Amino acid sequence: MVDTFYVGRYVGPNAIGALTVAFPIQRLLSATGLLIAVGACTKVAKYFGEKDYENLKITITTAIVLTTIVMTVMPLSIYFFLDKILIKIGASNVTLPMAKTYAAVVLAGGIFQGLTFVTCYIINSLGNPKVTLYATSLGTVANIIIDAIFVIGCNMGVKGAAIATVISQIASCSFALYNFYKVSKSINLMDSFKFDIEILKSIIAIGFTTFVIEISDAVVAVILNNVLFAHGGDRAIIISGTIMKVSMFMYINIIGITSAMQPIVAFNYGAGDFDRLRETIKKTIKVVALSSIFLWGIMMLYAEPMIASFVKDEALVKECARAYRIMISIFPTVGLYYVAIYAYQAMGDAGTSFLLSIYRQLVIFIPVMLIFVRHWGVTGAWFAYPASDFIAAITGIIYIQRVKEDINEYADDMEAEMIV
Repeated sequence: MVDTFYVGRYVGPNAIGALTVAFPIQRLLSATGLLIAVGACTKVAKYFGEKDYENLKITITTAIVLTTIVMTVMPLSIYFFLDKILIKIGASNVTLPMAKTYAAVVLAGGIFQGLTFVTCYIINSLGNPKVTLYATSLGTVANIIIDAIFVIGCNMGVKGAAIATVISQIASCSFALYNFYKVSKSINLMDSFKFDIEILKSIIAIGFTTFVIEISDAVVAVILNNVLFAHGGDRAIIISGTIMKVSMFMYINIIGITSAMQPIVAFNYGAGDFDRLRETIKKTIKVVALSSIFLWGIMMLYAEPMIASFVKDEALVKECARAYRIMISIFPTVGLYYVAIYAYQAMGDAGTSFLLSIYRQLVIFIPVMLIFVRHWGVTGAWFAYPASDFIAAITGIIYIQRVKEDINEYADDMEAEMIV
């Protein structure tokens, strides 16, 4: 979002188009890091609740090794085929040079981003959420400052924005690793450094839902970029990229709250404290609903000035604002859907959470978008968002009720075992 702000204002709209094209690659890196982070922290929280400290430590060391290997090999593999990949995901002759410049640099930050996610999520699951807050804040502030220096002061364009992103990721990673080192000493992690294949499989199985949620945005972006380019050219992609960056304010709120719920649910599920588990889900729903409505109201009222902070062209601002208001028209309702996904994931039901995770973006949005675009052109793409959100909200309500039933059933089974 920060990079888009600076390149939009000080490089031009085509730079936003370039970053929009490069977005799926960035999302793949973050999705992979989050896959390992969420899988590991859920296992750690569960073992912590069960007081199984041996498996807790094995989970941590397995996650660190896995992150280091995957987040080194994946960016290198992408780099060798970067031109072909960018063309396939929607780059034109205008946006390809800038998209390649940006993506090539950002790939170098994958390992730092991955390690930040994993270490912060593990520390969070052990009861210290402040480290994640501080690491994220440090990276954000660094990115804002360095972007200003490189993009405005040094006139380095999208390359400057990419370098600023990687430097900010290194800063976050350094802070996270320093705090992780202190935690590892307190639990004597290095004394039993082990790598376990079965735990690795479990981490991937649990975290795969989060990966699908994250990567589905990339898949949608690739399809959307190609469809929009065919019907509206680079301008349609620029509009899409701008409104997606502005909408991040609302998505971050929902994902942040529901993913924060996850280790608490996992801990209480492992500890057998079902009253607190139910209370956690209930309060999460309330907080997600209220905060989403609040943000939605602000975004609907102030869409133009928000978008104008990214682009200067008045006609483009008006087009983006119109598309954005359509896109988020019923957005607050979708929070229920994400609560259901993360609740099932925290309780170890990887199958249900996986099915839910692919449902909104891949199963619903893509077919609806293709049908709407065929009938109403580019405008149809914007209307596909509220249509998908409505269906996802109904699904979320149904599955939250099922979550409650599953908790009650599991609680009854536990009580029956205790009596026996």
